[in-house]
Amino acid sequence: MKPNGGFTLIELILVTVIIGILAGAVALNYSGRVRDTQVRRSKMDIVNYSNAVDTYAVDNNDEYPKALNDLYGGKRNYVREIKPDPWGNAYIYTPPTDTLKADYKIFSAGPDGVPGNDDDITSSSADPSASKGKNQSQ
Repeated sequence: MKPNGGFTLIELILVTVIIGILAGAVALNYSGRVRDTQVRRSKMDIVNYSNAVDTYAVDNNDEYPKALNDLYGGKRNYVREIKPDPWGNAYIYTPPTDTLKADYKIFSAGPDGVPGNDDDITSSSADPSASKGKNQSQ
């Protein structure tokens, strides 16, 4: 019998497995990058909102906004829009308890949307890519 030059079943299965392994590795790497990007965007939004809050206070005789929505649509727009964080939740703003200290807080509740736990994002949160390669058991 004359061979027809096609691939054997073993060769096809082997190629399929190799493609599956490569696709899995790419997907894992991509998902980590997405999380890093979301954290970085959230930190930059918080810095921008903080600058807008400080500018608002300067323009309004040290009166701080009661909510982030006060930064938009009043006498002056301090931001173009109030965007949600990368996970679709509103940023959390707590007005200052003392205007001289300017101790207001702006943060994101993070991926789980629950404020007050370890995944909350602030402007001073650790960079997610900086912890890669370090011993996580500390």
